[in-house]
Amino acid sequence: MNAVVVGGGIVGLSSAFELAERGVDVVVCEKGSIGNGSTERAAGGIRAQFSTPTNVELSLASMAVWSEFEQRFGTDVDYRTNGYLFLARTPETAAALETAVEMQNERGVPSEVLEPAGAHERCPGIDPDGFVAATYSPTDGFADPHLALQGYARAAADAGVDVRTKTPVTDVLREDGDGRVVGVETPDGPLEAEFVVNAAGPWARRVGAMAGLELPIAPRRRQMVVVDPETAVPETDPLTIDLETGTYFRPERDGEALVGGHLGGPDPDRDPDGYDRGIDFDWAADVLETASEWATYFGPDSRIKRGWAGLYAVTPDDNAVLEETVPGLITAAGFSGHGFQHAPATGRLVAELIVDGEASLVDIAALSSDRFGTERERLERNVV
Repeated sequence: MNAVVVGGGIVGLSSAFELAERGVDVVVCEKGSIGNGSTERAAGGIRAQFSTPTNVELSLASMAVWSEFEQRFGTDVDYRTNGYLFLARTPETAAALETAVEMQNERGVPSEVLEPAGAHERCPGIDPDGFVAATYSPTDGFADPHLALQGYARAAADAGVDVRTKTPVTDVLREDGDGRVVGVETPDGPLEAEFVVNAAGPWARRVGAMAGLELPIAPRRRQMVVVDPETAVPETDPLTIDLETGTYFRPERDGEALVGGHLGGPDPDRDPDGYDRGIDFDWAADVLETASEWATYFGPDSRIKRGWAGLYAVTPDDNAVLEETVPGLITAAGFSGHGFQHAPATGRLVAELIVDGEASLVDIAALSSDRFGTERERLERNVV
């Protein structure tokens, strides 16, 4: 059996590795360099505090890999289980978080609902007065996306995967009869394959269109800055999110912090080949000022050291598409900012769909693309 994986980010490389481990001959086609799409620009968050059961299950299956990544892949990805702290300003948001915690607890996630004072104990740098409740889970955390990507790249190569950089896919080939996908076209010629995996992230909609599909996956620009704060952020602080303002921070090394968030306003689709990868000065000033209103670390003497922009591949309900969309074409895209953390489970599920003909690690029926516009569409609320 052979397969072509379109996209050399962490979802594509995880899928390629898992397929190769199960005896499939795999070629990865990456139009640029490994990870230059979204993976290298991710915040690295890894959490089980989601509002939909499928995302929780994807997280738990992935966290089992993240916790043993160094032993399995020989790469230390700086995985830190500092926890995630979600902050609620309104009773409505607090109620939604409480409902999510009940569902998470049923699945073995040790999350809990906190009073504002309890949230302040978990993160002493927040001002608890603006919040009515919070949730926290000690097994959430974050890792280094660059190191994780390199770990998967080496493992895939060692397993025999043929990774081809600077190799864009220009068409998806389908049989005239039943329309089954049978390969891809590249500038170097066609590649025949029994299965093609669309793991193209922000380019996934374009790849789907090559196969005659309309995938509602939109590339949306998100920004992040590294801040030298007025007061050093302890390295033990959780990744902390103010859900109402959409801002968040997490500790870096030496007292610095990553600060990000989407502050509302226009959110147009972006050209993944031509968007601005730098930061907007106005956004950087606004996000730091907003964070300073609820986190005492970011006083007036805080300094922005550097920043960057990347792309989320967003669906209407902020959940991924993970399925065999048409015979021979597996879609693993549209993670809406969760692709990095869910990559280990996704790779395994892609391999199951191809080798076994069905997924067994996690029930992914809710991630079928035919859910959009129906009662089965369920919004993931815990997003930033």
